[in-house]
Amino acid sequence: MSRVYNFSAGPATLPEAVLTQVQQDMLDWQGSGMSVMEMSHRGKAFVSIAEQAEANLRELLAIPSNYKVLFLQGGAAGQFAGIPLNLLGDKQAADYVVTGSWGKKAVKEGAKFCDAKVVAQPQGAFTSIPDPASWQTRADAAYLHYTPNETIEGVEYHWIPDSGDVPLVADFSSTFLSRPLDVSKFGLIYAGAQKNVGPAGMVIVIVREDLLDRASTQCPMVLNYAQQAEADSMLNTPPCFTWYVAGEVFKWIKQQGGLEAMAEINERKAARLYATIDELDFYANPVDPVSRSWMNVPFTLADAALDGEFLKQAEAAGLSTLKGHRSVGGMRASIYNAMPEGGVDALIEFMLDFARRQG
Repeated sequence: MSRVYNFSAGPATLPEAVLTQVQQDMLDWQGSGMSVMEMSHRGKAFVSIAEQAEANLRELLAIPSNYKVLFLQGGAAGQFAGIPLNLLGDKQAADYVVTGSWGKKAVKEGAKFCDAKVVAQPQGAFTSIPDPASWQTRADAAYLHYTPNETIEGVEYHWIPDSGDVPLVADFSSTFLSRPLDVSKFGLIYAGAQKNVGPAGMVIVIVREDLLDRASTQCPMVLNYAQQAEADSMLNTPPCFTWYVAGEVFKWIKQQGGLEAMAEINERKAARLYATIDELDFYANPVDPVSRSWMNVPFTLADAALDGEFLKQAEAAGLSTLKGHRSVGGMRASIYNAMPEGGVDALIEFMLDFARRQG
């Protein structure tokens, strides 16, 4: 068997050590005689898995005690509706900063439930973040929502917006656990699992306790944060297998040295790849350098007619899933936590060789 370097944006590559552990546990988890996929979510075995996963996540992010951590179904997209249904309270307004495709989807869904206003958006293509001084935020908004990293366009905030007294809400799906984060700056953080955490099928929600009494009476129970918190995320059968794998990923991150170590590695990987793109006229990245993503690196070739050949040769070289999103075109290398530095180096070597061979 020969594994490729998988640059998919999600579902994404997982640490080999985690996959090996999952393989070992598949038929018999720690002498239980069954797979995690077969366990009752209310049995002692799975409860221990769930509790350890939450404890490790709390440790990694230094999550304050006045925040609940939820492991839910529906992915991050389910929270586009869950957030207004839970956080509006007696308010009608919610503010959104849009810097890419996922921010657009979030506000579109939010508008079904509230007065969702785009308070900032770059002119033209999504290649930068508007100056915060230009944001037309409202003091009476129930929350301010933004997307710290746009997976498709490769635009990332390397700072946390100041929302004042308005709860700050963030979709961290594609940058979650890539570096330390001050959770106390947020009212709510959510992240789909399939980038940096585990298989698809789960969303992690970290919500401040004082926001748990605002849910609409129309909020479905599976989206209701207060009800799910009361039930330890087991109001209904949770995404057990993904939760278990996420727990193994949390252990792996701790073994690497925690989020400080992951940040150093991720910054190095991104810096080397962007340097290669910038040094050659053959490649280009359109994003404002101060807003370039560490996790998702889109790039184009000088001659788009060569895209197909680039992808074909890259695949043959063991560099998989580099095709850019259809709305952007070109290439995209997603280099999440589990992408080893050797994978980025192999991509850079291929890019240099491909450009050289084109003359």
